[in-house]
Amino acid sequence: MSTERPEPALTPPADPPASSSAPSRRAFIATSTAIGGTVVAGGLVAGPPPLGAEAAVAAEAAPGSRVSLTVNGVRHTVTIDNRTSLLDLLRERLGLTGAKKGCNAGACGACTVLVDGRRVNSCLTLAVRLEGAEVTTVEGLEKGDRLHPLQQAFIDQDAFQCGFCTPGQIVSGVACIQEGHTGSPEEIREWMSGNLCRCGCYVKIERAIEQAAGRK
Repeated sequence: MSTERPEPALTPPADPPASSSAPSRRAFIATSTAIGGTVVAGGLVAGPPPLGAEAAVAAEAAPGSRVSLTVNGVRHTVTIDNRTSLLDLLRERLGLTGAKKGCNAGACGACTVLVDGRRVNSCLTLAVRLEGAEVTTVEGLEKGDRLHPLQQAFIDQDAFQCGFCTPGQIVSGVACIQEGHTGSPEEIREWMSGNLCRCGCYVKIERAIEQAAGRK
């Protein structure tokens, strides 16, 4: 007869009762997400700086230069950001808002001014490169209270509607006359093709240039 005692049967322990303090799966995921967000916000993962701060830093670091130029007979000496266009210098620093900012890409001609007698798109011209230059805008065409002949011709021929492109059209037209490109309507249209008019006043603009050039 065996003297070995049988091992008692082991009963698995019962699961502890669910505690109200134990987190559920959903609560665990939500908590993990919140902690992750806190870590990111705490700076372990660097985010982009605010746009305003970035612009301020860039402005402080931008190189500047001193430039002297004559605009409509008045000498100006200013210190500007090297990236400043002639158009922005005229409008924002000198208060000459005749030249308009249209496309700001040299395609519409609304910003046309004369630099040393030659027409340029002022939105594409860096002001810092114009040391000693002579600049003429639409404001500088009239003599006292007397309009330039082309300004008067635009009135006589009703060569504008909304007027936004008109300053550039007039300045470019003055250059067109000075350059001698008014021999025919076709020649005028060719040499004025860099100035766009969304109102479609091209025929009247051509007639105004012909009048100022003495062809009418």
